[in-house]
Amino acid sequence: MAEIVTPSVRHPDRLFIGGQWVEPAVPAYIEVISPNTEEVVARVAEARAADMDAAVAAARRAFDEGPWPRMRPAERARYLSAMAEKLAARSRELESAWTLQMGGLVTMAPFVVGPGTQAFSQAAALAESFEFEKRVHSDVAPCALIVREPVGVVAAIAPWNAPYAIMANKVAPALLAGCTVIMKPAPETPLEAYIIAECAEAVGLPPGVLNLVPAHREAADHLVCNPGVDKVAFTGSTAAGRRIASVCGSRIARCTLELGGKSAAILLDDMPTEEAAQILTQTITVMTGQVCAMLSRAIVPRKRHDELAEAIAQAMQKVKIGYSTDPETQMGPLAMKRQLERVESYIEKGKAEGATLVTGGRRPPHLKRGYFIEPTLFANVDNRSTIAQEEIFGPVLCLIPAEDIDDAVRLANDTIYGLNGAVLTHDAQAAYEIARRIRSGNFAQNSMRADFSLPFGGFKQSGCGREGGAEGLMGYLETKTILLDAVPAQLS
Repeated sequence: MAEIVTPSVRHPDRLFIGGQWVEPAVPAYIEVISPNTEEVVARVAEARAADMDAAVAAARRAFDEGPWPRMRPAERARYLSAMAEKLAARSRELESAWTLQMGGLVTMAPFVVGPGTQAFSQAAALAESFEFEKRVHSDVAPCALIVREPVGVVAAIAPWNAPYAIMANKVAPALLAGCTVIMKPAPETPLEAYIIAECAEAVGLPPGVLNLVPAHREAADHLVCNPGVDKVAFTGSTAAGRRIASVCGSRIARCTLELGGKSAAILLDDMPTEEAAQILTQTITVMTGQVCAMLSRAIVPRKRHDELAEAIAQAMQKVKIGYSTDPETQMGPLAMKRQLERVESYIEKGKAEGATLVTGGRRPPHLKRGYFIEPTLFANVDNRSTIAQEEIFGPVLCLIPAEDIDDAVRLANDTIYGLNGAVLTHDAQAAYEIARRIRSGNFAQNSMRADFSLPFGGFKQSGCGREGGAEGLMGYLETKTILLDAVPAQLS
């Protein structure tokens, strides 16, 4: 087993509000359960409604009265660079936190944590290239300016599957923009947000610029409903996203939503069966299938369906399932008991609705504790069925036969979601042509890929807005046009 470094969180019994570690208004704690052992591995303070209001008030003061929004972007970038250094020094703790809380593989942890720290350094670098202010031509004024100003107070709400990187991809651009931020991590994975808050304190971020309030759903909803929040940046389920969108819409608040997916991989005739089976098996077992962009539908030529089903089943049966602390493990547990029960309920629906269970579908008999499930393949899946239309968030792959390329594209697009997609082919031109026909925010050839320095987000009910790169920064800015009678001295 690999050595796990227990994260050294200094004030787990407190919240970070207004630059201070404060006790929650009501003595309450969130217990963090290991999905490997089903044991409590951490306890942190639980924020309630009063704590949410205090955090919003602190962030509001910091934005309305503090220095942060009025600094030049280059000044804010220096804080972000310093935070990136502090976070990099704690990478081992961040990696261990992911494995302890979510059951992520120790072998994968560096690749999940690394992009989170990079988000801070990449945001700092944007300060040099992004045009926060530019002069443009106007027929109605001698001097016309387009300026980008911070949207205000941001509630950053992250899920439990990749909590550090997803939170960082909200916090870093928001801070560069000049916003103040309230972090609300998932109650299952709060430790990374504590480390971010400690690093913000260590570099001297002004009070109230970054706040931390771990909480369950009721208090999180109270935060979203607070009129002092100018924007909600949320990653999570489409159901929760609908609620957030409705609340924000009622007061015309801004929101960025990165929601669910039911993404398809289309197989072309030039892709060898064994290679396709390896790609699809290795993909569906990443993070035990708990990825919003997961390629959970494989749309294949009908004439090759049965041979592909057999090849994928053979590949799945070779996957080593075990504790995520074992470097030899290829697929670890699901993140929590309710997620295991959710996946099992979808497996039962798949069988009841007539799909063929080819392999998997059970808890591994050799693992007596933890939230484990076998990689599961359903064949002859009707694209209208529950398991083909709803996000399972587990290692369950649906094999769907198609008559031809046009039918495959139709099936891929026949979903309420539009987050990701892929094509399995060695023909780049064919891959490009199919990419342009699929209604998704992201698309790749021969794998599930994501580059979070580039725009990431979805079409349709997979969300609105983008995170990553300059487009991600734009989500935390308002655009203002200024028309003047003369060029101001600082621009002349």
